[in-house]
Amino acid sequence: MERRTVGSAALEVGAIGLGCMPMSWAYTASQQYGEESLRAVHTALDAGVSLLDTADMYGPFTNELLLGRVLKERRADAFVSTKVGLLVGEQHIVANGRPSYVKRACDASLRRLGTDVIDLYQLHRADPEVPVEETWGAMAELVTAGKVRSLGLCAVGARAGRRPGARLHDATIRQLERVQQVFPVSAVEAELSVWSPEALDALLPWCAARGVGFLAAMPLGNGFLTGTLTPGEGFEPDDLRARHPRFTAEMMAANQPIVAGLRRIADRHGATPAQIALAWVLTRGRHVVPVPGTKRAAWAAENAGAAGVRLGEEDLREIAELPAGVGSWE
Repeated sequence: MERRTVGSAALEVGAIGLGCMPMSWAYTASQQYGEESLRAVHTALDAGVSLLDTADMYGPFTNELLLGRVLKERRADAFVSTKVGLLVGEQHIVANGRPSYVKRACDASLRRLGTDVIDLYQLHRADPEVPVEETWGAMAELVTAGKVRSLGLCAVGARAGRRPGARLHDATIRQLERVQQVFPVSAVEAELSVWSPEALDALLPWCAARGVGFLAAMPLGNGFLTGTLTPGEGFEPDDLRARHPRFTAEMMAANQPIVAGLRRIADRHGATPAQIALAWVLTRGRHVVPVPGTKRAAWAAENAGAAGVRLGEEDLREIAELPAGVGSWE
């Protein structure tokens, strides 16, 4: 698989990453199978995927523990990205950016992952009660201590159902400019897909101009762009899409022309709509790494195969002419 460089730390990863969140968080709990998730990670690594994206809050904690089982055998094959800054409470999720907490959380993540160093440590969300420079400074000390190789930032204020529009990205850029004064940002993780291209306007160019890697979260639109979801089929209550306005039966039906367009292009390439959606993200810049999430080995292999799809000018023109996604994000 093609290799790409993540930010100022000049760390190389496979062009396609693996988002591990669905293995233990946010999607249907009844379909989360530990052994199948382990097979998915091994399958991805076998295909040349190296960036494994997790967080301490996924589960919470169980996602890192699951990856630790793989890393015990294959640490040299993996680029480990995990996150800090969010705590799962009984009623809601809260941010914690206190320096003392960040350092304790890092040590706990290292234990769960079974490794002595985290390749990319990301601030999941900034704590409104703590100046972000203080949180980032504590993370920088972890680099100095040899526990972390590089630092990243997730788009501020992002949450399921919130449109990743200009105001959100402007806030992210302001925060990035603040933390850059403390310690270099190696990567930014934010949503980017065919039906959510807003990061192209300002955030992606900001990263490109500064040599910052861009991890494209949700590049398959939470599964919609795969063409495997049926409008009206519904989701289990614990699935984040059950509460997402774009996943109502009406909105899924209204957005089917996007999937149909991807399928037409896929048929020409002997590929799948998901692979075309990922290949489009790859064309957005050499600093961009899509991180599709999955918990199934077959889909991990399919996603990895997108690195071999080469879109031509006609393909890109057709994608640019697809209708914009419709429906509220709030």
